[in-house]
Amino acid sequence: MSDTAAALPHGASTIEHAHVTNTGVSNEKLAMWAFLGSECLLFGALISTYFLYRGRSAADTPQPIDIYDIPYTSVSSFVLLMSSLTMVLALSAIQRGDHHRLRIWLTATALLGASFIAGQVYEFTAFIREGLTIKTNLFGSSFFVLTGFHGVHVTLGIVMLLSLVGMSMRGKLPQAKSEVVEIAGLYWHFVDIVWIVIFTVVYLIPAPSPTG
Repeated sequence: MSDTAAALPHGASTIEHAHVTNTGVSNEKLAMWAFLGSECLLFGALISTYFLYRGRSAADTPQPIDIYDIPYTSVSSFVLLMSSLTMVLALSAIQRGDHHRLRIWLTATALLGASFIAGQVYEFTAFIREGLTIKTNLFGSSFFVLTGFHGVHVTLGIVMLLSLVGMSMRGKLPQAKSEVVEIAGLYWHFVDIVWIVIFTVVYLIPAPSPTG
C-alpha cells in the first residue's frame, strides 16, 4: 500500500481525494455551483423581462388580477418548499448509511415535485380556458416563459431524483458517494429558492395598470 493511501481515513479512497480542488470542494460540486451561478443569470433575465412586460398589455386582454388564484398557488408552492425538507432528510440518511430511508425520502421529494408540476399544469390549463395563452399579450408571453422554464427545471430534478433511487436499489449509491446526493440536493434547493422569488414577483407584487 502506498504512503498516500495509508494516510487516508478508513473507508476513503485515493480516487475520491484526487478530485478535490484547491478550494477544498470537489470538481463535481464546483461544477454544480458554476452551473447554478449561470442559472441565476438566466432566471434573473427572465424575471426582469416579466417585470418589463407585465403592465404593457392591452386592457381588453386577460390581466394578472383576472386569472390568478393566489390561495391555490400558495398551496402548490408550500408543497414544493416541503420537498426541500425531504431532500435534507435524504442526504442525512445516506450520510448515516441508511439506504432504506434514503430511497424513501428521495421518492417523497420526487413525488412532492411531481405534485407541484401537476398543479402547474392544471393552473396553465385554467389560464388558457380564461383566454390567456403565450400569444395573447406581453404578460402571457413573459408569464408562460418564466414559470414554464422553471417547471422544466423541476421536471429535470425529478428525473435526477428517480435516477438516484434506481442507483440505490442497484447498490450503486454507497455511503461513500453521499456527495452525489448532496449535489442533487443543491440543484433541488436552487429550484425551490427560485420559485420563492418567482411566486413573490409574479403572484404577490401587484401589477401596474394595463395600457390602452
